[in-house]
Amino acid sequence: MVWFLGLGIIGVALLALSLVLDGVLEGVLDGLGGGLDGVLSLPVIAGFLSALGFTGAIVTGTTGAGTGVATGAGAVAGGAVGWVAWRFGRALLHDGAPAPRGEDLTGTSGSVITAIPADGYGEVLLHLAGQPVKYAARAASPVARGTEVWVESLLSATSVTVRPVER
Repeated sequence: MVWFLGLGIIGVALLALSLVLDGVLEGVLDGLGGGLDGVLSLPVIAGFLSALGFTGAIVTGTTGAGTGVATGAGAVAGGAVGWVAWRFGRALLHDGAPAPRGEDLTGTSGSVITAIPADGYGEVLLHLAGQPVKYAARAASPVARGTEVWVESLLSATSVTVRPVER
């Protein structure tokens, strides 16, 4: 039973480490299952180990069954939890919603956060898909910080041409 509890705790610790280190440990698994579309991702492995360990401990403690039966029950539960984690991860990554494009910014308004000089770049804060995004910006004339601007065109993926809003 101690081995099963140890496996369950290791699974929970792996999941916590994957959250804290934000993907650093994922690189270790790239060589093993990079082409398997996330089957060997850290959340799937952590879920499998946790379910295997805790289910094995519960089966051993409540029924008094042997290690083989507890391991079998844990493997079934671990497989189910791992599959759910894999499907959930795929649903999050491949939700089918079109990604917002920079062209969607043309004609939108924003505000200058770093003054735009006459012959250089400043910065503007725009909203793309409801999220604030900072872009480098050029204008035909100098624009002061805090000025509301309209996006005229895209210069690149990270820069736009703007003009002040006239009211």
